[in-house]
Amino acid sequence: MLNIIAVGAGGFIGAVCRYLISLINISESFVFPIKTFAVNIIGCILIGFIAVAVSKNIELSPPMLLFLKVGICGGFTTFSTFALETADLMNNGHVAAAFLYVVLSVVVGVTVIFAIEYL
Repeated sequence: MLNIIAVGAGGFIGAVCRYLISLINISESFVFPIKTFAVNIIGCILIGFIAVAVSKNIELSPPMLLFLKVGICGGFTTFSTFALETADLMNNGHVAAAFLYVVLSVVVGVTVIFAIEYL
């Protein structure tokens, strides 16, 4: 039961933080979905730091790991929104922006995790 509460509490925090970022006003003429991109990269940074902490034998209880990784990072990051925005970009004729968004999200996200791991 404690694990479920940990995930739920973390998910609440992550989802609220995600929502607050969605409220940031960015010019509507800006085609690239920068807020979702930023959220996903921030999520990669957070989960990278958590993974490094665990690999360096920093003691985190199983409920705390669930709270951080599944709850906060899972509630905060936005893969489904990423997929929807990519499809929307393509459907609206912004194929180059969609391609750039996908490539940058994957490359920068994975690179950030590797960079954190090897700091």
